[in-house]
Amino acid sequence: MAQQASLEVVSRSGTGKGAARTLRREGKVPGVIYGHERAAESVAVDTATLTKMLVGISAATTIVDVSVDGRPPVKALIREIQRDSLRPTNIIHLDLYEVRSDEEITLEVPIRLVGVPDGVRNFGGVLDHVLRDLEIEVLPSNIPEHVDLDVTALAIGHSLFVRDLEVPNARILNDPDTPICTVVAPRAEETPVAVAEEPATAEPELIRKPKAETEEESEPKA
Repeated sequence: MAQQASLEVVSRSGTGKGAARTLRREGKVPGVIYGHERAAESVAVDTATLTKMLVGISAATTIVDVSVDGRPPVKALIREIQRDSLRPTNIIHLDLYEVRSDEEITLEVPIRLVGVPDGVRNFGGVLDHVLRDLEIEVLPSNIPEHVDLDVTALAIGHSLFVRDLEVPNARILNDPDTPICTVVAPRAEETPVAVAEEPATAEPELIRKPKAETEEESEPKA
């Protein structure tokens, strides 16, 4: 079942980069709420409140009760959280999408692999997780936090596909033949090739030491 959370936001009139920077200096995150035939509404949320709400939930699959300016809350999904590329803990923008309890929505949920494959446990194989998110169509109340897939019996060279998954009360939109994971054989250790040694040749004795070669200084990586 979908997780639940609540969030209070306030409407804002200023838009653009300048207004957004001002909000962030005031400890607020600019955002927008839209969807379900409503006009997009610019909002702002307290940074500390938003950060606290996000702890311990799966943001992509959590239904959020959003109250704008103290009005009765509407249910919404977090469609996007934009973060500072240099400081990923800093949230710079939030997108909220209003949903209705009686209307199906399309979203992606994470696929969680359960167990240790036989090919890994007994034969040293490596589990390759190819598809990590599943696209489904579902009512908001039936959104799963994640979809589990048991990989315990998976042998080397074998794969599991989208068709091997079942999501109650939801319709899977991915191609059934899309691979989710496979167990690949361990890499064979390369045997070093013996190189025939050339006969040593006498070198003339040096009277003085040659000047040491100066190593080129490499520029520090950015």
